[in-house]
Amino acid sequence: LIKLVDGILFSEESNVTLDGRLISNFTRKELAQKIAYLHQESKFTFSFTVRDVVMMGRFPYLRGVLTYSAEDISVVKEMMNLMEINDFSERNFNELSGGEKQRICIARALAANPEVIICDEVTSALDQLVAEGILELLQNLQNKLQVSYLFITHDLATVKAISDEIVVMLQGRIVEQGVKKEILTPPHHEYTELLLSSVPEMDPDWLDNLLEERRENLEKV
Repeated sequence: LIKLVDGILFSEESNVTLDGRLISNFTRKELAQKIAYLHQESKFTFSFTVRDVVMMGRFPYLRGVLTYSAEDISVVKEMMNLMEINDFSERNFNELSGGEKQRICIARALAANPEVIICDEVTSALDQLVAEGILELLQNLQNKLQVSYLFITHDLATVKAISDEIVVMLQGRIVEQGVKKEILTPPHHEYTELLLSSVPEMDPDWLDNLLEERRENLEKV
């Protein structure tokens, strides 16, 4: 789906606009300053430090070894504060935990000061507690920085937690779209209904109910 979105954005036939201007009229370099990507999982060569990764967002079209200015270092420290983590910019990126890596990748996306961040299954590789922390961080950042998110996810719990508007797609086509309250309120398109019905629900009383059912069955014998 991320390839589909990327293809739509950069297609000459696209009618998607940003700031009142057709996306197709932007150069890729211009869009790199307005739209950032946050992926499910990011991997870098072992030599990359946290600072290197964050600076990739600040200089998306620059390759090779960088000499960082005092301003660059200041930006990295600012990003660490926004991510609500300690400044470990000199550490190797691959030494971090999954949640820390995702926070650094969010910092990389924000370093370019984008207007939109495309989030591709950003919590699916994380355990539930860490994922909740990432979603809370993203919401706090949105409130503070007024950045917009385009979430691509199959996780309806994430959709319910963070979305304002929902677009349901099937085989590359939109089958339903609207504000969250409308989309999550019946009646649904049959595919939306299938997605909603597939979400597992926790029943904290399942064991008590099972034992009670067994007692009733024994009494009938």
